[in-house]
Amino acid sequence: MSVQPPVADIDVPRYWRELGLPGLIDAHVHFLPDRVQAKVWKYFADAEAHYGRPWPVTYALPVPERLAVLEALGVRAFPTLPYPHKPGMGAWLNDQAAEFAREYPQVLQSGTFYPEPEAPAYVAEALAAGVRVFKVHVQIGDFDPRDPLLLPVWERLEQTGTPVVIHCGSGPLRGEHTGPAPMAGLLEHFPRLQLVIAHLGMPEYAAFLELAERYERVHLDTTMFATDFTEGLMPFDRALLPRLAALQDKVLLGSDFPTIPYPYFHQLAALHRLELGEDWLRAVLWHNGARLFGLDSEGSSPAGGAR
Repeated sequence: MSVQPPVADIDVPRYWRELGLPGLIDAHVHFLPDRVQAKVWKYFADAEAHYGRPWPVTYALPVPERLAVLEALGVRAFPTLPYPHKPGMGAWLNDQAAEFAREYPQVLQSGTFYPEPEAPAYVAEALAAGVRVFKVHVQIGDFDPRDPLLLPVWERLEQTGTPVVIHCGSGPLRGEHTGPAPMAGLLEHFPRLQLVIAHLGMPEYAAFLELAERYERVHLDTTMFATDFTEGLMPFDRALLPRLAALQDKVLLGSDFPTIPYPYFHQLAALHRLELGEDWLRAVLWHNGARLFGLDSEGSSPAGGAR
């Protein structure tokens, strides 16, 4: 490839410009309410106890500074992806995310849900309020995505085509309900769900590639994928690269900013070194996200529409 990968965060705008892009669309960014964010960062401060290795948070910064980092990188649109770990949090997290999105036009208004009787009602309210993407975390939520309480939610989301970024792979820690089997079962009932499989489904990469191949609206995001950190824990079999290349139109840039143990540019450099070509990179870094989230050439909603 003629374009060289970025070597530092400050070099990222040069990289996407040379690829002929107006910036980046990152499908996997978190901005959580302050007290929730503090608990998340405390968890990662003790990462050695959980994962057997440190996980230093590179961008543990106040909200204005984190927003400034993304702007300097050229990330034109991103969600905030809240997720509950127990009942009674979903509606509150949705309200907080909506308020944040109203304040910052580059934010894709995000929502979440949990298997509880109230979920269908507050998901409907979130959709009516303009939510653009939902986040589900099977491992942290510790629930089966096929829980009967969620069936009306999935039915509604299949009808609306609203994207759902779902952490369902068994990495970095296996949960009772993680892995491809629950997702395969969910998709058998709701085959037109617009799912975005977080982290490319690590470490069950092959099985989640197969779901993206089989179901028209199943996508994958690159969150932490192919980075040095992840390759040390859950390496990707390079024999799968031709299948990943063939899914060019179904892979989205994801980063997990701000809770990543390396600078942002490294995610882009890791994707570059897969050597899948500049067209693949352009699709992943911009075009697929723009299409999925209905954004224009500048990363905004067409005609100033609501995010």
